[in-house]
Amino acid sequence: MAAKLSADLLFQMAKVRRSIYPLNKTLPISTSRIHEIVKEATLHTPSSFNVQTNRAVVLFGAEHEKLWDITHDTLKAIVPEEQFKSTADKLALFKGGAGTVLFYEDTDATKALQAKFPIYADRFPPWAVQSLGMEQLLIWTALEVEGLGANLQHYNPLIDAKVAETWGVPSNWRLDAQLVFGGKAGEAGPKEFQDIDERVKVHGA
Repeated sequence: MAAKLSADLLFQMAKVRRSIYPLNKTLPISTSRIHEIVKEATLHTPSSFNVQTNRAVVLFGAEHEKLWDITHDTLKAIVPEEQFKSTADKLALFKGGAGTVLFYEDTDATKALQAKFPIYADRFPPWAVQSLGMEQLLIWTALEVEGLGANLQHYNPLIDAKVAETWGVPSNWRLDAQLVFGGKAGEAGPKEFQDIDERVKVHGA
């Protein structure tokens, strides 16, 4: 008989998910396990009308480093020289990780829904973004529970064209975020919370 689950288990996992920036290339689990986590999360993340617009590309090793070299070169061309050192230092942290998950929306699938249900046409793009957010949180949390560290970045759309060219990404895939992951070379600092009673209101109970 399967063990009874409770929401407490979910919240235990949610509490350990943090933004970890000092990363290294020593993975506590196999790359195949990470691939499995990304596939499972993509498979089971909710989407509006079950349209399943989420797509993902996983980069390991030299391919991961190539992504952050592309980002470095792209930003160096547009960031003022006197400000670029801090940017370069941040990008070096990401390159020091073991891999990156690129999150995409299949815009053709979104457009098909807009054509099929025109009354909701303006809502489908934000709903697609919401689905991506759920997938990102799910993968991020899963990697943390498995002993990795991760942080979520958004260098799109600056890097979109070069990334698509480098890895043959379909033109109808829109890049939404980049989840950098690796072994933990440090821990997150204390986290402050706003008054929860000011953020959540209850009526009728």
